[in-house]
Amino acid sequence: MMEHINKLSGTHIDILKEIGNIGAGNAATALSKLLNKKIEMAVPYVQIATFDEVMELIGGAEQVVACVYLRIEGDAPGNMFFVLSLAQAERFIRQMTGDETFTFDSHPSELGQSALQELGNILAGSYLSALADFTNLAFYPSVPMLTVDMIGAILQYGLLELSRVGDYAILIDTALYDERRPEDSVNGHFFLLPDPDSFASIFRALGVDLL
Repeated sequence: MMEHINKLSGTHIDILKEIGNIGAGNAATALSKLLNKKIEMAVPYVQIATFDEVMELIGGAEQVVACVYLRIEGDAPGNMFFVLSLAQAERFIRQMTGDETFTFDSHPSELGQSALQELGNILAGSYLSALADFTNLAFYPSVPMLTVDMIGAILQYGLLELSRVGDYAILIDTALYDERRPEDSVNGHFFLLPDPDSFASIFRALGVDLL
């Protein structure tokens, strides 16, 4: 597929970043209402990455992370992942729940885990809504699942059940912070791994024919 990916220009990447920015804005609004305080979100970086590059960008296949996973059905099926380092995930959960003792080291509370699942759910819904607006495609996310494991194992588990696996992912870096404490930002990776046919469908809807 590399020759097809080479058809993507800076303009197309800019479109993906705009989709990310709109999704981040929608997510920030939803989180602000949920937490009753002003939350800001930024999308510093967007790229198309291979499956192996995704793992390396997150720190290597053996890097242990917290991941919220969703399966997407509809006009362009695929898999979505929101990945945080354990330190970043713990920081978010402490900020969201007020539990300064939360840790993944021993018996993490159900409340803390639910908070992280809800973050992934809000982000996924916001990004998918923005992508649907740009492409006029319908996306239907599954109930989010949270797991803590090596990123290589998580991705393999999420994809092994599929008979066909896409080669590329749309990767969106995400920075989340309280405007009163911008130094305490929570930084994660949000990415969409479309099924092979879905990747072409998404970009065709954005005006790029990958066939």
